[in-house]
Amino acid sequence: MEAYYRAVTQVLETVQTTQQEAMEKAAAACAKAIASKRAIYLFGTGHSHMLAEEPYYRAGGLVPVIPILETGLMLHEGAVKSTKLERLTGYAAILLEQAAVGDGDVLFIISNSGINALPVEMAEEASRRGAAVIALTSLAHSRNAVSRSASGAKLYELADIVLDNGGVPGDAAVTLEGMDVPIAPTSTIAGAFILNSIVVLTCKRLLEAGIEPPVFRSANVAGGSSHNDRLIEELRQAGARLRL
Repeated sequence: MEAYYRAVTQVLETVQTTQQEAMEKAAAACAKAIASKRAIYLFGTGHSHMLAEEPYYRAGGLVPVIPILETGLMLHEGAVKSTKLERLTGYAAILLEQAAVGDGDVLFIISNSGINALPVEMAEEASRRGAAVIALTSLAHSRNAVSRSASGAKLYELADIVLDNGGVPGDAAVTLEGMDVPIAPTSTIAGAFILNSIVVLTCKRLLEAGIEPPVFRSANVAGGSSHNDRLIEELRQAGARLRL
């Protein structure tokens, strides 16, 4: 446990000291989208789908957040199936068309390796659609791996903004004597910290622009449900695309 604690705190320290500029840029893109009544989309496959859900419809989260959740990519219909689908060429255009990602939107693509066909093609197709593409990935892993995409590109090479989760290649960060395989990944913890930091920075920018940040309250505190209902209705009347 001590070894994992040290690994996690080291990763968070690395993120805090190296990713502030990138997080500020991501927050600026998100604030611009919200001010323009556009949406903030998040997409990830396998365990990364948890981070696509992290900021969605929760206390302290931004209202105009839409995760792109494809059940075949989310492990519960089969982990091996999810891995195979992530390497499938041509899937990205279908998902983006269904989600209606377009000009002025923001799309976070979360992939620790950033080398498989689906996240790479999501970045390529989203850019063609006019969305700002933000990659959340491990640069240490991606830079030292071979792309599996048809174009030969990697996610971080295509994104407008790159967020490095600070993890080691393969993600697992702890080794024990007597084991050849490392354990205890860090990408989920680092990714949640990065995404929620961007929420904080986005709200700060909106306030500086004189815009009320559209943030959910907990539905389990007094006044929470009425607050949330008001924000949802106001944004829908203003033309924001919400899926709640």
